[in-house]
Amino acid sequence: QVQLVESGGGSVQTGGSLRLSCAASGDRLRRRFMGWFRQAPGKERDGVAAIWTGGDITFYGDSVKGRFTISQDKAKDTVYLQMNSLKPEDTAMYYCAGATNPIRALSPTGYTYWGVGTQVTVSS
Repeated sequence: QVQLVESGGGSVQTGGSLRLSCAASGDRLRRRFMGWFRQAPGKERDGVAAIWTGGDITFYGDSVKGRFTISQDKAKDTVYLQMNSLKPEDTAMYYCAGATNPIRALSPTGYTYWGVGTQVTVSS
């Protein structure tokens, strides 16, 4: 069993920063890939960033490249999403997810384990 708990969401103004955390527990083999996804009201869930925990290989969605950074602290079993230069269009519920070996690192369909999400709101 894998459990994921997100934290760090909040409200910021345009240009601000937030760092999301995802504390993980359970079978590490079932969460070799860890990803951050987001979903705004009325929109599909999109991949933001992902990391292969075995080697720190990272993946980013086009809209966040250069602004967001995914990282991990293996000792704390925690994955982070540092979000800089935030824009109003970044407003969404952000979810942490885990997968064994997804075909596409940024596709939510390949992920089995999900947290309950944390809200990020960016005001103009």
